[in-house]
This record gives sequence, structure tokens and C-alpha cells, in this order.
Amino acid sequence: MFGTFQQSSLRIEIAASEQSLRESLLYPTKLRQWLVPIRLDQGLPEQLQPGLTYTSWLGPVPIQHQVARVEPNCLRLLLSKGVDGFQEWYWGDGWVQSRLEGISLLPINLGQTFTLLRLKQFLAQQS
Repeated sequence: MFGTFQQSSLRIEIAASEQSLRESLLYPTKLRQWLVPIRLDQGLPEQLQPGLTYTSWLGPVPIQHQVARVEPNCLRLLLSKGVDGFQEWYWGDGWVQSRLEGISLLPINLGQTFTLLRLKQFLAQQS
């Protein structure tokens, strides 16, 4: 993989319940609504489950995700192709945290910040 090793951990407050955050992160139907401009594979199951592999697209760049762990307040994804590494999500009432580490030519911190702000905006519109 080409690129540099990057790591980023961000935690933000979000005016949303733990359940709303869980659904927004684990249900592809919801993911598609707030991850714009990132596109997800078609034909995904109703909820992300361990062992599932899918691809997201940021423009022409594919990022493959393998769901490694799903718990009531945690999601861990192993990443390959556009980013070689992992992403972890943790959440609770009123907050969400994302940790991302990997090798990539993409600016990981910028993408992660944008993603968290899109999630916050999406959930604010839902209430």
C-alpha cells in the first residue's frame, strides 16, 4: 500500500440518543443517508454483522470494510484498498467517538472530521 501511516481519534457531542447513534452506524439504510458523498455497495443486509465485507467508494477510490466486531456500543471495521488499517466507533447518549488508523494517500483526519460532522448534522435533522 502506498501512502503514509496516519492515526486520528475524535470524540464529539451529539444531541442524539444511544439508540439513534447505534442505528445510524449499524444500519446501511441509515448509513447511506448521512455518508454522502461516500457510496456503499448495494445488497447489504439490514444490519452490519461480524464477518460481513463490503466496499464504500469515495469518488473513484474504493475502501473495503470487513466488520470485525459489533457490540451494543462499539463497531470495529478492518479496512483495505484505499486505506489499509482499521476504524473503531464507540457511542453513548449524547456522544460518539471514532478512532482511525491506517496507511493511505487520503487525508484520514480530514475525512474523519467531515464524516463525524455529517453524522451530527444528519441526527440533528432527525430530531
